[in-house]
Amino acid sequence: MSESQFRDLGDAVSDESYPDIDLALRRGRHIDQQDGPWYAYLLDAAAFLEPFYRRFGAELVHVNDGYFYLLPTSDRLGKRHLSVPEMLVGQTLALLYLDPLTIQKGGNVTRDEVLGHLASVMGSEALIRALHSKKKRVDERVAQEAVRQKVHDALRRLSTLGFVELLNGEQLKLRPALLRFAESVRGADSPAEALAKLVAKGEAVLGDGETGEADSDAESPEGAAQDAEE
Repeated sequence: MSESQFRDLGDAVSDESYPDIDLALRRGRHIDQQDGPWYAYLLDAAAFLEPFYRRFGAELVHVNDGYFYLLPTSDRLGKRHLSVPEMLVGQTLALLYLDPLTIQKGGNVTRDEVLGHLASVMGSEALIRALHSKKKRVDERVAQEAVRQKVHDALRRLSTLGFVELLNGEQLKLRPALLRFAESVRGADSPAEALAKLVAKGEAVLGDGETGEADSDAESPEGAAQDAEE
């Protein structure tokens, strides 16, 4: 491991890139190699920043898959939770990220592929129940459009957190941090198959123990996953 260009914590936080990186981390952003200078800075400054963030009740996590994120270990920085739609879309993106066909395409997928894969794994009726409000009578066309909007809203939210990059038109670039959604099945013989079973059952799980039930009334895209249950 090469020697850091920084002499101490004061030197590291004096770097002109630190304020933007710090704000991004505190807002839940994942920073990977595609972020270029930001990722290089964290590699260089991590030894000084790790004990610094612990004083605020957070861990600066560097995952071998190639990304950093800030994990709150207390309420001092506040804990933000993903909604059920965001959880389910994130898990579906992780499945696509692990798919050899996606790798052949350079990690790019379309919005319709995400929606189609989610419907294929869960089933259309279960997907509507999970992402559309619970009503006795639901117009199928209206319900499908509501689900599509929920998926698009979830993609926008996940993009701000560094899980996916929204490209021009319908294209999406999948990013390494999506593997957090597969953390709970990492030890399985077939992680992709195990993750697909979780999605099919509507069990929304993120690494670090954050969970939510997909059969909730998820009208608000910003609601905490564990608070979304009826």
